[in-house]
Amino acid sequence: MTRLGLRARVTAAFAVGALLLAASMALFSYDLIRRSLLDERERTAVRAAYYDAAVVRSGLDTESPDVVAVLRSLDTGSIRRPLLHLPDGWYARTAETGGGAVPLELQQLVRSGNPGVQRIRIDGQPTLLVGVPLSAGVGYYELTSLREVEETFQVVGLALTAVAIMVAGAGAALGWYATRHSVRPLTAVADAAERIAAGDFATRLDPTTDPDLTRLSTSFNHMVDQLVRRIERDRRFAADVSHELRSPLQTLAAAASVLTRRREHHDERTATAAGLVADEVDRFQRLVDDLIQLARTEQPAQRETVDVGVLAREACAARALPEHLVRVPAGTPTEWRVDRRRVEQILLNLLDNAVRYGGGPVAVRLSLVDGSVGTIDVDDDGPGVPDADREIIFDRFVRGRAAHARAGTDGTGLGLALVAQHAAAHGGRATVVDREPKGARFRVQLAEVR
Repeated sequence: MTRLGLRARVTAAFAVGALLLAASMALFSYDLIRRSLLDERERTAVRAAYYDAAVVRSGLDTESPDVVAVLRSLDTGSIRRPLLHLPDGWYARTAETGGGAVPLELQQLVRSGNPGVQRIRIDGQPTLLVGVPLSAGVGYYELTSLREVEETFQVVGLALTAVAIMVAGAGAALGWYATRHSVRPLTAVADAAERIAAGDFATRLDPTTDPDLTRLSTSFNHMVDQLVRRIERDRRFAADVSHELRSPLQTLAAAASVLTRRREHHDERTATAAGLVADEVDRFQRLVDDLIQLARTEQPAQRETVDVGVLAREACAARALPEHLVRVPAGTPTEWRVDRRRVEQILLNLLDNAVRYGGGPVAVRLSLVDGSVGTIDVDDDGPGVPDADREIIFDRFVRGRAAHARAGTDGTGLGLALVAQHAAAHGGRATVVDREPKGARFRVQLAEVR
């Protein structure tokens, strides 16, 4: 399962926190409003019931009272219905309302001479029932509809729900805004790290940007300073060692050359040994040259406008390869802002790699992607590169399986590492993919060449 990013988690936390707070406040407010409205309606209904009960008591205090007429004389409006219980039965304004709506518990309470209030439902509608004793065996009941109150509760509930949702949305927006500004220093650190990885070792963070992050900025800058010093020390060491090795190597190369030229004067075993010494000295010289080049790759790229098409054809000619291998799509500009020395080394190393391990190059393609990313593809006709080797072959002193399968090759294991370093110095990268119908395609991408 994919883990959410920091900004998403903080935004979600703000949203959930705001929703919980708003929901709690909404429930508390709803309960408070509900209690207040019901209590107010109950007090009003009780006062009205007592007043109507007094009117009924007066109307019944005659020799032959007309009970229905007395009930109809009450001003109860549309939400209250009177109900009278006499020893001979129940009386109401209409035949629809009978004593069956009054719970037995409330009837017994009123019959004992005590008033009572109870909330019930009649035909699914909420109703407030008030019972008032008039005399022995006589009780007056009044049913007050709570439908309007229930509708008010629904409106209040919807309003509070909408408010809770809006508060949650506002919390999410606040969380996103807060994380956007709080994560901005981390984004600056990430951008600085990317520039440093691309070879821009002059990149530093401004310690005065945020007082709370001064320690982070200072520690990061100190780390970069230490890293730069270590890289420079390692680069200088490699360069010094390589230069120191050149003098004895030149002496060995001269001696090996003499032995090689006079091999016909030696016996077969001595001549073979002299040839092996000459080959190994030559390989050693290439290794030293590659180490010197590798030490130089840590420096930033020195960009200038270069016709890469001409440079590619010159590289093919330097390796005795036909210039028609270079292919450029019609209308594609070949004047790029690159480091001439680095791009020339990229082309030569890829061509050498194709010759040694790929059965020879079949095409050198130049193209532009998105108008600013220069792409150099070198296609070969070899066995291709297994998936397991496609990353490690760009590491230092690593040779792929194709190199090990060819015992006659004399590579140093630094050629593709140099290609990757030169690509990184241009803000790009080096990769390898399969080519149809066979072979491999080594691709180097160079950023911001136009």
